[in-house]
Amino acid sequence: MNIYPNAYYNYLAQRKKAYQQQKHRILQKIKDIYHTYNGVPGYRTMQVYLRREGIVISRPTVHRYMNRELGLLAVVRRRKPNYCKGHAHKVFPNLLQQNFTAEEINHKWCTDFTYLFLSNGSKRYNCTIIDLHDRSVVASITDKKITSDLAIRTLQKAIQSQKPKCQQLLLHSDQGSQYTSQEFIDFCASQGIQQSMSKAGYPYDNAPMERYYNTLKNELIELHCYHTDEELTSSIEEFAYGWYNHGRPHSYNDYRTPYEARCHS
Repeated sequence: MNIYPNAYYNYLAQRKKAYQQQKHRILQKIKDIYHTYNGVPGYRTMQVYLRREGIVISRPTVHRYMNRELGLLAVVRRRKPNYCKGHAHKVFPNLLQQNFTAEEINHKWCTDFTYLFLSNGSKRYNCTIIDLHDRSVVASITDKKITSDLAIRTLQKAIQSQKPKCQQLLLHSDQGSQYTSQEFIDFCASQGIQQSMSKAGYPYDNAPMERYYNTLKNELIELHCYHTDEELTSSIEEFAYGWYNHGRPHSYNDYRTPYEARCHS
């Protein structure tokens, strides 16, 4: 090619310099995103955030940069403790059978409870309903007691906000006494809602709810201290209706937000 060896090696050095500069920029962006979201993103979610910034690299590369070169690990999720099961008025069969997909909006809903704590150690309970069509939160209420009334009020809130065709709606839950109580069963029957229940002691039958609550605690609750009911309730609602529905990419939706997936249905 009629070029001097020194010219060739200088060319290689410049290419390496450009590569190192680009890599340094990506590493810095990864650190910025990681700390912006309080150490929550794993490498899969990090790849989505990088793509939003115009940086397109493979998942294995993101994983290598985060873990080996930067030592950044996502916050781990804690195991959910067991609840004491109360007396069941009636138990319904599992009509969902782990089919966690829904072709239509407001056709299949999942619901569950979880525990939360204030800074003084007092316990609170959250009841949430999500739509399996796009994993969006359609209702969420936090209260001091875990009762069938809390379950009913959450379902009423979801109905008021979504205006579903209740006669075509399937509501899936576990066999907690709140959902098997006569009050809750009568309310569902009055609305024409069909109930479905997981097998006792088998959380995989309600996996989308388990995942949502893991995300809630992992990305919000365990990162802050809440001194009052107002602080806790406000924070959960901002997370559920704001960040989770409108800002957080979800793998089920091909890393679109639930809102984006819902709008394109």
